[in-house]
Amino acid sequence: MTSLMAQSRSHKKSGPSQRQLKVGEVIRRTLSEILARDEIHDPELNRISITVSEVTTSPDLQIATAYIMPLGGKLYDEAIAALARNKGQIRSIVGRKAGLKFAPDLRFRIDETFDRIDSTRALFEREDVRRDLESDQEVDDPADTASQSD
Repeated sequence: MTSLMAQSRSHKKSGPSQRQLKVGEVIRRTLSEILARDEIHDPELNRISITVSEVTTSPDLQIATAYIMPLGGKLYDEAIAALARNKGQIRSIVGRKAGLKFAPDLRFRIDETFDRIDSTRALFEREDVRRDLESDQEVDDPADTASQSD
């Protein structure tokens, strides 16, 4: 019996469960709404427009990490500090508005996805990379191979 239990645990899929994804999205929407409506009584936080791009939750739903981006890509430190300072109030409002039985501990991180996208775009614009990509397409293009055999 114990080998069956151990075997089933070892075959668990990696990545978040459907429940984690659903709760994360509910928290993301609720947090975005709270910030957009200036429901937190902190003038410093309310002067920063913040986008909540994603919220991930721990498997036990006890911790929620919100990935945020201040509008204009500036004021990172101020945004994180203001959110951390108001974490208790935010957690209380999120728990109530999202209809969660237990509100998770909130953590705030800067979303670096946008920076990675910009660096990836810059990489693809480099002449040597474009040349390599074009030569790979010529080799891999099945239409070219079919037309050469005719």
